[in-house]
Amino acid sequence: MPAISTNMAANSAVRYLNINSNQETSSLSKLSSGSRITSASDDAAGLAISTRISSDITTLQQAATNAAQATSILQTADGGASNISDILARMKSLASESASGTTVSSSRAYIQSEFSQLSQQIDSIAGGTRYSGQSLLNATGDFSAAVSVLVGSSAGDTISISLTSLTATTLGVSGLDVSTSSGATTALTTLDSAISTVSAARANIGAQESRFNFSADSISTQTQNLQSANSAIKDVDIAAEQAKLSSAEVKTQAAVSAEAAANQMPQYLLKLLG
Repeated sequence: MPAISTNMAANSAVRYLNINSNQETSSLSKLSSGSRITSASDDAAGLAISTRISSDITTLQQAATNAAQATSILQTADGGASNISDILARMKSLASESASGTTVSSSRAYIQSEFSQLSQQIDSIAGGTRYSGQSLLNATGDFSAAVSVLVGSSAGDTISISLTSLTATTLGVSGLDVSTSSGATTALTTLDSAISTVSAARANIGAQESRFNFSADSISTQTQNLQSANSAIKDVDIAAEQAKLSSAEVKTQAAVSAEAAANQMPQYLLKLLG
């Protein structure tokens, strides 16, 4: 029924204009942000899942950094242990020279002098092998006991770093005397044991480093897969959303035209009164 007090056509046109305008605004927001979910109302469940995945991704990225730092610690410790191993090899060579009957007493005194200096150097290396200011090989820093490194997205995903003390006292070479043939012979047995200890420590370091390397690869794979899953949930489909935007723009323009035409209807009705 035509009426001039209530313009139903205009009201209907305004309602659809608002609907289409909101759709256009929503599409523009998604396209500009690159995200399919710009507010919780877009997909409440998807937002909750995406938020959890994003949290896991952030934690895994830090875990990758943790694994890299742990590897650096182990590499630093192995470098120091390698130097100590070289020193022990030199000390064994000196002990072997002193133990030989062809070495005169005066020469053994010089051998003992170098031998003693090398023993002190072991302690210098054990104390000077540091990471972030903490000694790694003398059981005095933060790494004197096993430490746990987080390498996953939950508190239980840890790997322990365990380092062996490699001081001269720990290795049993601090009090050795090679100034005599008998002392040198005794020293050879002790040095063999010390070399075995250092070799075992390096093997342990290498095993831990290998584990962290595999852990880093696993973290990288997990991060990539989670990012892919999060993208499927959260990222906007550009082509589909652009199609929605184009449709909303056309509908908005149509609604504006319809509103303009509806506003003219009361004027046409008034002509009937004339």
